[in-house]
Amino acid sequence: MPGDPLRDLRAWQERLERLASQQTTSWAPPIDIYETGDKYVIMAEVPGLAREQIDVAVEDNRITLRGARPGAAGEGPNRHYHQVERGYGSFTRTFEFADPIQADKISADLQQGVLTVMLPKMPAPPVRRIEVQ
Repeated sequence: MPGDPLRDLRAWQERLERLASQQTTSWAPPIDIYETGDKYVIMAEVPGLAREQIDVAVEDNRITLRGARPGAAGEGPNRHYHQVERGYGSFTRTFEFADPIQADKISADLQQGVLTVMLPKMPAPPVRRIEVQ
Protein backbone atom coordinates (compact mmCIF):
# COMPACT_ATOMS: atom_id res chain seq x y z
CA MET A 1 0.00 0.00 0.00
CA PRO A 2 1.53 3.37 -1.03
CA GLY A 3 2.13 5.99 1.67
CA ASP A 4 -0.26 8.89 2.16
CA PRO A 5 1.82 12.10 2.42
CA LEU A 6 -0.96 14.01 4.22
CA ARG A 7 -1.40 11.23 6.79
CA ASP A 8 2.36 11.13 7.34
CA LEU A 9 2.46 14.92 7.74
CA ARG A 10 -0.40 14.79 10.27
CA ALA A 11 1.40 12.07 12.22
CA TRP A 12 4.56 14.21 12.41
CA GLN A 13 2.51 17.23 13.48
CA GLU A 14 0.87 15.18 16.25
CA ARG A 15 4.25 13.98 17.48
CA LEU A 16 5.61 17.52 17.57
CA GLU A 17 2.52 18.74 19.45
CA ARG A 18 2.91 15.96 22.03
CA LEU A 19 6.56 16.91 22.53
CA ALA A 20 5.67 20.58 22.85
CA SER A 21 2.90 19.87 25.35
CA GLN A 22 5.34 17.98 27.57
CA GLN A 23 7.53 21.06 27.92
CA THR A 24 6.68 24.14 29.94
CA THR A 25 4.91 26.54 27.63
CA SER A 26 4.70 30.24 28.25
CA TRP A 27 3.04 33.09 26.47
CA ALA A 28 3.11 36.86 26.53
CA PRO A 29 -0.14 38.76 26.37
CA PRO A 30 -0.28 41.61 23.83
CA ILE A 31 0.17 44.91 25.66
CA ASP A 32 -0.39 48.57 24.78
CA ILE A 33 1.18 51.34 26.87
CA TYR A 34 0.38 55.00 26.47
CA GLU A 35 1.03 58.19 28.37
CA THR A 36 -1.03 61.28 29.10
CA GLY A 37 0.07 64.41 30.92
CA ASP A 38 -0.65 62.94 34.34
CA LYS A 39 -0.45 59.14 34.00
CA TYR A 40 0.76 56.04 32.20
CA VAL A 41 -1.77 53.42 31.14
CA ILE A 42 -1.07 49.75 30.47
CA MET A 43 -3.65 47.63 28.65
CA ALA A 44 -3.04 43.87 28.43
CA GLU A 45 -5.16 41.25 26.67
CA VAL A 46 -5.58 38.38 29.13
CA PRO A 47 -8.71 36.49 28.01
CA GLY A 48 -9.62 33.54 30.17
CA LEU A 49 -7.85 34.86 33.28
CA ALA A 50 -9.71 35.72 36.45
CA ARG A 51 -8.64 38.53 38.77
CA GLU A 52 -7.14 35.97 41.16
CA GLN A 53 -4.83 34.70 38.41
CA ILE A 54 -3.18 38.09 37.83
CA ASP A 55 -0.53 39.74 40.00
CA VAL A 56 0.47 43.38 39.64
CA ALA A 57 3.54 44.53 41.60
CA VAL A 58 5.32 47.88 41.67
CA GLU A 59 8.83 48.78 42.79
CA ASP A 60 10.23 52.27 42.24
CA ASN A 61 9.27 53.16 38.65
CA ARG A 62 8.92 49.52 37.53
CA ILE A 63 5.70 47.56 37.29
CA THR A 64 5.51 43.81 36.83
CA LEU A 65 2.49 41.91 35.55
CA ARG A 66 2.35 38.15 36.21
CA GLY A 67 -0.25 35.53 35.54
CA ALA A 68 -0.95 32.03 34.38
CA ARG A 69 -3.51 30.60 32.01
CA PRO A 70 -4.17 26.86 32.04
CA GLY A 71 -4.43 25.46 28.56
CA ALA A 72 -4.21 22.53 26.23
CA ALA A 73 -1.44 20.69 28.05
CA GLY A 74 -2.69 18.38 30.75
CA GLU A 75 -6.39 18.63 29.92
CA GLY A 76 -6.77 14.89 29.59
CA PRO A 77 -5.16 11.90 27.92
CA ASN A 78 -8.25 11.20 25.79
CA ARG A 79 -8.06 14.48 23.93
CA HIS A 80 -6.58 14.53 20.47
CA TYR A 81 -5.79 18.08 19.36
CA HIS A 82 -5.70 18.91 15.67
CA GLN A 83 -4.56 22.50 16.19
CA VAL A 84 -3.17 24.42 19.19
CA GLU A 85 -2.69 28.15 18.67
CA ARG A 86 -3.77 29.75 21.95
CA GLY A 87 -0.98 30.56 24.34
CA TYR A 88 -1.04 29.11 27.83
CA GLY A 89 1.16 28.79 30.86
CA SER A 90 2.68 31.55 32.94
CA PHE A 91 3.86 34.99 31.87
CA THR A 92 5.82 37.86 33.39
CA ARG A 93 6.13 41.32 31.87
CA THR A 94 8.05 44.20 33.49
CA PHE A 95 8.04 47.84 32.40
CA GLU A 96 10.04 50.80 33.65
CA PHE A 97 8.93 54.41 33.34
CA ALA A 98 10.99 57.58 33.05
CA ASP A 99 8.76 59.70 35.28
CA PRO A 100 8.24 58.84 38.96
CA ILE A 101 4.86 57.22 39.60
CA GLN A 102 2.60 57.38 42.65
CA ALA A 103 2.68 53.75 43.80
CA ASP A 104 -0.09 54.26 46.36
CA LYS A 105 -2.52 55.53 43.68
CA ILE A 106 -2.07 52.79 41.07
CA SER A 107 -5.31 51.09 40.08
CA ALA A 108 -6.02 47.95 38.03
CA ASP A 109 -9.25 46.78 36.45
CA LEU A 110 -10.16 43.66 34.47
CA GLN A 111 -13.04 44.01 32.01
CA GLN A 112 -13.90 41.63 29.14
CA GLY A 113 -10.44 40.04 29.13
CA VAL A 114 -8.52 43.34 29.11
CA LEU A 115 -6.44 44.32 32.14
CA THR A 116 -6.09 48.11 32.45
CA VAL A 117 -3.52 49.47 34.89
CA MET A 118 -3.45 53.21 35.63
CA LEU A 119 -0.15 54.59 36.95
CA PRO A 120 -0.49 58.23 38.03
CA LYS A 121 2.67 60.28 37.66
CA MET A 122 4.08 62.22 40.58
CA PRO A 123 3.03 65.84 40.32
CA ALA A 124 5.80 68.27 39.47
CA PRO A 125 7.03 70.21 42.49
CA PRO A 126 5.75 73.77 42.67
CA VAL A 127 7.95 76.51 41.37
CA ARG A 128 9.97 77.97 44.23
CA ARG A 129 10.78 81.64 44.08
CA ILE A 130 14.11 82.64 45.50
CA GLU A 131 14.56 86.17 46.72
CA VAL A 132 17.61 87.89 45.33
CA GLN A 133 19.49 89.89 47.97
